[in-house]
Amino acid sequence: MDGELGDFLRSRRARIRPEERGLPSYGRRRVPGLRREEVAQLAGVSVDYYVRLEQGRGPSVSDAVLDAVARVLRLDAAEREYLRAVARPHRRGADGPAASRVRPGVRLVLDGMDRNPAYVLDHRMDVLAWNALADALLGFDGTGPEGRSLPRRLFLDPAARDLYPDWPTVAAQTVAHLRLKAGHHPGDPAMGELVAELSRSCAEFRRLWADHLVKPCDQGVKHVRHPVAGLLTLPYETLVVPGAADLTIVAYTPEPGSETAERLALLGSWATSQTG
Repeated sequence: MDGELGDFLRSRRARIRPEERGLPSYGRRRVPGLRREEVAQLAGVSVDYYVRLEQGRGPSVSDAVLDAVARVLRLDAAEREYLRAVARPHRRGADGPAASRVRPGVRLVLDGMDRNPAYVLDHRMDVLAWNALADALLGFDGTGPEGRSLPRRLFLDPAARDLYPDWPTVAAQTVAHLRLKAGHHPGDPAMGELVAELSRSCAEFRRLWADHLVKPCDQGVKHVRHPVAGLLTLPYETLVVPGAADLTIVAYTPEPGSETAERLALLGSWATSQTG
């Protein structure tokens, strides 16, 4: 993650045309978008100060300066959050064993959601716990830890492209969410290893990671093509686990009485018959 702040700011400068900020666009430009001195001028800081910020040499940068830069670069809420995280990184030690961090009470909550596939994710998008319907839908029990890493499954398992009919959209959302979380965990070696592995192994991941998009996957709709249940339209919501801010419960919430809800009920019955 070294150089992440500079890479992020350069990517955001590149998408702003000078005329959008009231600047003349004449003259040759070696790179697209705003120059560093133009960002500095519009943000009300010296060019030297902004250059040091892009180089990661401004650990004491103030909220006011970050807000000014965010305004100039037209960052949205998630991008502003990410900018603060990478500009003032809070180094953490490596996290402990992941599975032990899911409290028994949280597992009971999952099991009580018998009509909704639900599972717990950590900041690396590793699935730590799940209920029976989530297992019937996504097959967590039948795979090892690597298969319960959603980014690895998505980019390294060819079956994922059949599972998700809109795979390119899911891939982009996953990378944007992973980068947001990586910004909050700069000292996590397992996160760095995950990004390095996917970058080596998958051209699509490398391309998406290089785009520096950041966006949380906290709600939306996923489409899943299940070999037994068929095509499912699955709205989802995420809930932060109290007392464990890095853990979230992801729950799929199809409308009661909908075709997807009925297919999920049949899938649950089928899965029970297979294990009974």
